[in-house]
Parts: sequence; C-alpha cells; structure tokens
Amino acid sequence: MPSGTQTVPSSKTMLWVGRIISGLMIVFMLFDAGVKILKLPAAVEGTVRLGYPVSTIQPVGVIALVCVLLYAIPRTSILGAILLTGYLGGATATQVRVQDAWFVFPAVLGALIWAGLYFRDERLRSLIPLNRQKEN
Repeated sequence: MPSGTQTVPSSKTMLWVGRIISGLMIVFMLFDAGVKILKLPAAVEGTVRLGYPVSTIQPVGVIALVCVLLYAIPRTSILGAILLTGYLGGATATQVRVQDAWFVFPAVLGALIWAGLYFRDERLRSLIPLNRQKEN
C-alpha cells in the first residue's frame, strides 16, 4: 500500500552542497566563538560598541560554541540549527537596536545554516517540502 508522503532520494550533489554550506557556517561560527572565548580585542571592541559589558563576551562565546557543536553533530543538527537561529536572531536584534548597517548579516547566516541542513538532511526536507508533487 503506497504511503501518502513520498520522500525524494537525495542526490549526491544535493548532499555535497549541504555539506559545503554547513561546513562554511561551522567554520565561521567556530571562529566567532573562538574570538569571543579568547576575548580578542576585536570581540571586546565590538561587544562594547554594541552596548554589552565586557563580562558577557566569554559566556556568549561558550553559548555559540555549544550551539555550533550541536549543529555539527548529525544526530543533534536540527537542535543546533534551532539554537543558532535564536543566537543569530539576538545578534540581528542587537544590530537593529544600535542602527548598524550590517543588521542583515546574522539573518543571512541563519538562512544559510538552515539551507545547509535542508540540503544534507532528508528528514528536514520531508518536514518542509518546498517542491510538492501533484497527487494523482
């Protein structure tokens, strides 16, 4: 008996596109977390410019690190993407609050995080079918 939903087998190209996008996002977020955890001058200057106390830099870096590690592990990647969405949503809101012209950057990163996951995870594509087939 055919089921009501059919999943399209993922192509190797789709899988690799997802891996590349996800890999780039993981590297970027690891860099971001590392700069904060190490309290490098760029992180200190940026955090103060955005109106946050210096004491928040390392905890925010640890939170970013945990989120990106969860995203990098296939079993927890969806949870990681959800947490990174919240993290990047906060970054977007902060930049809007200070009227920074780069406010769209964290939102684009969030979209790329989900795009990478969408291309590499068939479970997500079955939950969010962007290409619906007509039923006969």
